[in-house]
Amino acid sequence: MRFSFEYQRGQVLLIVILIMVVTLTVGLSVISHTVTTLRTTKESESSQKAFSAAEAGVEKLLNSTSNTLPSTNLSNGSSFSGSVSTISGSFIPVNNLSPVFQDDGADVWLSTYPTYASPLNGTVKVYWSTSGNDCEAAALEILVISGSKANPAIKHTLVDACDARRASNHAVSEQSGATVSGTTFLRSYSIAVTNGLLMRIIPLYTSTVIGVSGVGVNLPSQGQNIVSTGTSEGTSRKITVFKGYPRLPMEFFSYVLFSH
Repeated sequence: MRFSFEYQRGQVLLIVILIMVVTLTVGLSVISHTVTTLRTTKESESSQKAFSAAEAGVEKLLNSTSNTLPSTNLSNGSSFSGSVSTISGSFIPVNNLSPVFQDDGADVWLSTYPTYASPLNGTVKVYWSTSGNDCEAAALEILVISGSKANPAIKHTLVDACDARRASNHAVSEQSGATVSGTTFLRSYSIAVTNGLLMRIIPLYTSTVIGVSGVGVNLPSQGQNIVSTGTSEGTSRKITVFKGYPRLPMEFFSYVLFSH
């Protein structure tokens, strides 16, 4: 009987140990989940504070005449800083290389806004499309306004890489693309410009990314890039905003002299 009692006592001890292991495992799991949830909540809160601080920086820069914004602390413990840069030069990433919507279009200034001074003379090369299938890629309607404010003229060019579509839309064929400023464009088209004032580029059939470069000439200012960085408890969020010049209304294009 003593042997049986000791055997049973050993079983009880084993059961108690197993219960303790299970309880400890469940407890550690609950603690780990709680810590992870608290960390995630804290990081989400810090990220939201940093984003809000970055938005405050954008608003500050939009209403400032300065091109730099030093680090500024907010009452909630976050901070922001930022800068403003002019978009000009030999290559212009149209719409900050975000896709230009189908049938909508984007303007590229070939002269100085808002006076239309120093109209461009030279060759402008338009780059677009990252789709390898010609008939899935966008076609472009390119409108170049040239001359003067008092006597403007407009030239339309329709460029399409799809042979099947060109048979009906009578577009011209595209040229080969290139990698420009780190972005690979699969298609391009060069346009000779004389006294160029403004270029409007309209994607057809689908939206597409667009870039424009001057061949041997720099393009004038297209607007400003506003970059604001918000920081909160080690978390940073950055917002980039493109502040372009006002677009000409579509009605304007109905009253200029069309030339082909």
